Amino acid sequence: MSSITQLLLVRHAEVETRYHRVFGGRIDMGLSPRGHEQSTALAKYLSGRHFDAIYASPMKRVQETIQPLLAVKEHRPVILPGLREVDFGDWTGLGWEDVQKRFGESPFEWLEKMARDGFPNGENELAFRSRVEPCVEQILRDHSGQKILVACHGGTVRMILSILLNLALPKTTHFEVDYASLTKVEINPQRRQIELLNLTPWRDIR
Repeated sequence: MSSITQLLLVRHAEVETRYHRVFGGRIDMGLSPRGHEQSTALAKYLSGRHFDAIYASPMKRVQETIQPLLAVKEHRPVILPGLREVDFGDWTGLGWEDVQKRFGESPFEWLEKMARDGFPNGENELAFRSRVEPCVEQILRDHSGQKILVACHGGTVRMILSILLNLALPKTTHFEVDYASLTKVEINPQRRQIELLNLTPWRDIR
């Protein structure tokens, strides 16, 4: 068995148009028509690649994203509720401009807000980490030296990177995590490093 564990982090595809530039968080929305096209491109790109296991958030947008992939893979995904998206509390369902007007907060600095004091009636960084980190620990414990696909959300991908790389969560704002994107982290006893960042098969591969 290889000493290297590979985690391929997949963000869900584009969501319904009415939720664009909206803090969706716990809203259980589906994919847009374009999102379904992205998930098909994602499945095509990943179809020839081997995974020892697939883990996924239970939310609809993630389940719809991995459906085309599961049609060509024999895996049954392990659903972990802890991989759900950030709970934005009172920001949930609000557009970026609405957040600015109602709370006087820059929507572009939501990671800093989360790390500082969290969202009103929602999660702060500690609460979010406390449910994501056990998922990461379970995956690493059960699949040492294997290749694992983890399908989740933009915020969850950022938190996983923060945990694995010992990086302050707001620092992950420097990473793009697009719809239907792939980010790969390799983990061995000596170091942990990003091997692939924000690859989008629906855009980058023709």
